[in-house]
Amino acid sequence: MSSVAALSHRIRSGSPVLSAWCGIPEPAVAGLLARESFDAVTLDMQHGAVDLSGAFCALPLIAAAGKPALVRIPVGEFATASRVLDAGVSGLIAPMINTVEDARLFGSFVKYPPLGERSWGPHAALALTGLPPGDYLAQANGFCLSFAMVETRESLGLVDDILAATGLDGIFLGPSDLSIALSGGAGLDPMMAEVDHALDHAFARARAAGKLIGVYAGTGERASQFLGKGFDLVAVASDTVMLRSGAQAILKAARS
Repeated sequence: MSSVAALSHRIRSGSPVLSAWCGIPEPAVAGLLARESFDAVTLDMQHGAVDLSGAFCALPLIAAAGKPALVRIPVGEFATASRVLDAGVSGLIAPMINTVEDARLFGSFVKYPPLGERSWGPHAALALTGLPPGDYLAQANGFCLSFAMVETRESLGLVDDILAATGLDGIFLGPSDLSIALSGGAGLDPMMAEVDHALDHAFARARAAGKLIGVYAGTGERASQFLGKGFDLVAVASDTVMLRSGAQAILKAARS
């Protein structure tokens, strides 16, 4: 099985995916993290500094480690979804999906007909999957996963309708933005009780709809909690956090 199809296969077989989160634009960083025991690597094109060129360079390095890659695209740039899928991405996360139309439009760029309107051109993806063109066309809608981010009051209130949108495989929760939204902008606390209640609600609705659900965790301890609850995809920390944490640990040991 190719690394591109491995994400869908792992999740649908009942095994959760723990993903590294990369915002540093140097492709070697994603390649290094792919060599660790993460199940996948997510490239952040929304708040991270990763651009299309950087993503295209990182994807072969991640695939060379036998790992699938996901990309969080910039807000509203649904055309970017098609381009990174053509480059061999296994999963997409679209931020700030606040309406059913947002969800429908995102899904249309991710899936080939009859589910969507993705156009043909997966040249790098064909190389990474090893599939003939006809087989890729027949299978891609199944192994290229799409997650709409639920991170506002609007999307939380429409979660059932978003989950029902054609072309969406699931939702991905952003606890930090949820904490800002649920507090009316009064604070940033992804651990607040209201956020946990929102996460539990969204989890229940995703399961009721038979869809996948992912979440971002700021720490390994928080990721462990989410995995214990049964989330399908958990992205943990970030490359910058890991870099600083490693430096601090080494400096503490050296100066002790």
